[in-house]
Amino acid sequence: MEDNLDRISIEQFKNLIKTLDPCMDDYLYIMDIKNDYYCISKNAAVRFLLPSAEFTNVTEVLRSVVLPEDFPMVAEDIRLIAEGKKQFHDIQYRWYDQEHRAIWINCRGRVLCDEEGQPEFLVGCINEVGKKQMADNVSGLLGESSLKRDLVEHDGRLDGFMLRLGIDRFKEINENLGMDYGDMILRKTAECIASVIRPDQKLYRIVADEFAVVDFSGRGNEEAVRLYEDIRHSINKFIAENEYEVFYTISAGIMEFKSVVNHTYYNLMKLSEFSLNEAKDRGKNKFYLYTRADYHVFTHKKSLTKIMRNAINNNFEGFNAHFQPIMDVKQNKLIGAETLMRFTCEEKGNVTPYEFVPLLEDSGLIIPVGRWILHRAMEACKNIQKNIPGFKVSVNVSYVQVLRSNILDDILYGLNKYELSADSLIIELTESGFLEENEYFIRFCEGLKQYGIPLALDDFGTGYSNFHYLSHLTPNTIKIDRSFTLKALKNDYEFGLLQHMADMTHSIDSKFCIEGIETEDELNKISKMGPDYIQGYYFGKPCAYDAFVSDYVK
Repeated sequence: MEDNLDRISIEQFKNLIKTLDPCMDDYLYIMDIKNDYYCISKNAAVRFLLPSAEFTNVTEVLRSVVLPEDFPMVAEDIRLIAEGKKQFHDIQYRWYDQEHRAIWINCRGRVLCDEEGQPEFLVGCINEVGKKQMADNVSGLLGESSLKRDLVEHDGRLDGFMLRLGIDRFKEINENLGMDYGDMILRKTAECIASVIRPDQKLYRIVADEFAVVDFSGRGNEEAVRLYEDIRHSINKFIAENEYEVFYTISAGIMEFKSVVNHTYYNLMKLSEFSLNEAKDRGKNKFYLYTRADYHVFTHKKSLTKIMRNAINNNFEGFNAHFQPIMDVKQNKLIGAETLMRFTCEEKGNVTPYEFVPLLEDSGLIIPVGRWILHRAMEACKNIQKNIPGFKVSVNVSYVQVLRSNILDDILYGLNKYELSADSLIIELTESGFLEENEYFIRFCEGLKQYGIPLALDDFGTGYSNFHYLSHLTPNTIKIDRSFTLKALKNDYEFGLLQHMADMTHSIDSKFCIEGIETEDELNKISKMGPDYIQGYYFGKPCAYDAFVSDYVK
């Protein structure tokens, strides 16, 4: 081809792009340099954050598509081409896709000049540098790109299901037996799945240790569950034939297309990934059937976690420390308070601790929030001790704080900052949060003892190895959860059991605290077993610091 356009017009180039677009995975383009006009394959406008397949004001449009850090390089290259200082365009940079994710592209083009030798057009091709292959040579299956193509082709008339499968703990196979052995497992798993699917069902390997079976025939969950059980049986047969050299299981997320409103490729993959993760989170070696209700709960939790993260970064806006009185039964006086975390926001309103605390723990956000609540508790304690000498605050510490942060250092720093004695702060551990002892947990508890910081074992009786913890931790205080208290109030056997626990606690020189007392009748009955401390709505509900001081600090 000559470097001029004696016989080819821009309209002919545009028609050529439109003609070849359905036949290519890459994207053809032409830029009219003189008229500041750009035309690209229609599929590119579907894939990337382009306003359309044709547009003017090229540099400014590209500014919104190209990542900010890459844009100066692109703009400079276009400038050099327009000035006739470059004849070829060949650079790699990133475009935003429709999900606003950064996608690496390789953009190549050749400059075509007019009859006077001035640059007139840039004609070329764009391909995705990291684009997934159409097929996978390890498993011998079609890959995710092929799955995408098939789903897009059926868009608008999807009827059937997607079964997304994942090998459980596949990483351990690679680590213990090597990558080559892991590849063999992938191939054999693919063969096991392929051996039981119907002729009109299609199998793909989509990523790492995950596979997908798609059924476009209109079959539903019942067929998908049957297929999953057949796949498990086939894999178990292979494991036995392999003389149990390796044992592994497979989980599955099942999604009926009719249960999904939006059938775009990205939405289907997102929901199938959610479904597979649910199966794994619920114990592995099982299947999960997708429901919109479950996904709504998932997105709600995700949204709430994001809101709390933003709140933390905005000086803990919405988080509050509430205090509930703890009474000394024998002296009938206030001796301290438990510090309780509260959270409220404009979007969700008042969120219960039962909902937001597990999200803080799962996300690791409990570490900064836990540190913040610890300081609010010690600050309150210092101020209240001016009126009530010896006043103590209890603070709950999460197992996540113990395992993933220097929580003991935070405690010691706070005691020093607020000039508190070590016994002014009581650290509460919920025993059910520590199912197994480990070096971090042991080191933390030993550190508390070393510095004279009291330890309370919270929710005693609701966890697992209760007496095991007593012998190892020798806590200063044992707290009985209201659920246990209610049983004791309603049943003589349970009352006797709680009495024995109180006697045992006193025999090891620990204090006994009963939570959840709400009425005078409950107080009278529970007082007979001789608890040291009582906590509950009868004496006061958790409230903000100012209200607590107004009601209890004279």
